[in-house]
Parts: sequence; C-alpha cells; structure tokens
Amino acid sequence: MTPTDIAVIALSVAGIFFAIVAAVGVLRLPDLYTRAHAASKSDTLGAVLSLGAAALAFGAGVPTVKTVLLLVFMFLTNPTAAHAIARAAEDQDIEPWTTDEEGDA
Repeated sequence: MTPTDIAVIALSVAGIFFAIVAAVGVLRLPDLYTRAHAASKSDTLGAVLSLGAAALAFGAGVPTVKTVLLLVFMFLTNPTAAHAIARAAEDQDIEPWTTDEEGDA
C-alpha cells in the first residue's frame, strides 16, 4: 500500500466520521440554531475531507481540478448558507432552546 493510498483512506475515514457527527448533531440537538451549527461545521469538514480524498485518488488531471473547485465552493457556501438560515430564523422570532430556572427542559 502506497502512502497516497493510506492518505486517501485516512481522509475518507475522517470525512465519514465528521459526516456521522453532523447527522447525530442534527438528530440530537434541541433547536434550529444548534442544529445549524452542527450541520455547517461538521458536515463541511466531512465533505472537505472526503473531497480531498477524492482529489488525491484521482491524481493529476482535470478531475482533480474539478474536485478542488467543488471543495472550495462547498467550503465557502455551506457555512454561509447555515448563517443565512439562522439569521432568517432570528428574523422570524424563533427563540433558541433554553432551560428553565429549576434546570428542567
């Protein structure tokens, strides 16, 4: 197994891990704001790592350039979209989840 193969596997596994973390965050977190945070941060990192693995696997050429352009596009647009969604929720007066004074949900 070459060092490139090891790097592709490591990036793929890390990308899958962060994608699973994002999915668990979206399912388990209590409100829109925390879910948007989990989705924008973890999902973006997972996608970037997975696309990095794909770019390494392709080697030099046009597919690698397209993969890197997609990687940059996702790196810029995913957090921006999550911010826009959270801002729209704030504009619609959607309150963040909080606990009451006794500590009950």
